[in-house]
Amino acid sequence: MDLSKSTVVVTGGTGFLGRHVADEIGRAGARVRALGRKDYDLRQRHNVQEMLRRLRPDALVHLAASVGGIGANLAEPGRFFYENTVMGVEVLEACRAAGVAKVLVAGTVCAYPKHTPVPFREEDLWAGFPEETNAPYGIAKKALLVQCQAYREQYEMNSIYLLPVNLYGPHDNFDLNSSHVIPAMVRRFSEARRAGLGSVTLWGDGSPTREFLHVRDAARAFRLALERYDEGEPVNVGSGQEISIRRLAGLVADAVGFSGEIVWDSSRPNGQPRRRLATDRAKAAFGFEAEVDLAAGIRQVAEWYERTQAAQPEPYTAGAAPGAGLADLPAR
Repeated sequence: MDLSKSTVVVTGGTGFLGRHVADEIGRAGARVRALGRKDYDLRQRHNVQEMLRRLRPDALVHLAASVGGIGANLAEPGRFFYENTVMGVEVLEACRAAGVAKVLVAGTVCAYPKHTPVPFREEDLWAGFPEETNAPYGIAKKALLVQCQAYREQYEMNSIYLLPVNLYGPHDNFDLNSSHVIPAMVRRFSEARRAGLGSVTLWGDGSPTREFLHVRDAARAFRLALERYDEGEPVNVGSGQEISIRRLAGLVADAVGFSGEIVWDSSRPNGQPRRRLATDRAKAAFGFEAEVDLAAGIRQVAEWYERTQAAQPEPYTAGAAPGAGLADLPAR
């Protein structure tokens, strides 16, 4: 796809991932229409149809999602399932009916079965049930892969599906009720340091592993897929590097300048035991490889938070941070 000759709508385009994707494809010459939560209610079919009539895109990147960490997923599993399913179903159906030339849908690493062999390969998606704490969200997003493939088969719709791993970077969500693991840790450690606290308590025992991808790398992957990938098989997008939550906490604490004790609350859930993606398909299919080093990326996030956000959040409240446990994919 020649982006320099294309109009591209990005749903969730004012969110974390969306703003970076919109910037990336804009730099490639596309006319970008980045939509936020206030622009259109994508759960309503008539709103999606009206959006497509007005903007007439050649391609659409569907990033809009209802997301959160373990605490949020445990508190509202029904909402996460309903909103993510309905938004995706309505967007894909409306794009089909309107003849949008290409649709890219963002899946989630949470769609993989709980005990998927590491590294996670795309063929393993249907080998079991997702990790329980975020299964409704993961299944909702995985249903959109089925829709993409079914529409490709029946209607010859060029719909592609990427599976990004946990993302991080500047402009992330630092709200402790809904944030994911790296921004939650950055905020917790920053507030603890400024408050002079001697310890910070995090969920779980620190043993699970996760893989993280800088949002700038993720945006580049989405742009490359729009330009170069036209197949129906899902594609992992990640760094291919695995780190324990315990070691991650040490990296974040160092980046923020917190020197106190890190306490692990093992009565809280760990989430999925391990996560690391096989990333060879992305390299072969559209030439993507991650570039940003994790430690350097975390320092960048910490510096951005201290410069732009640290003075704004509500005061630190010890022990009241459901988002400070393990995190799932921020899809925006």
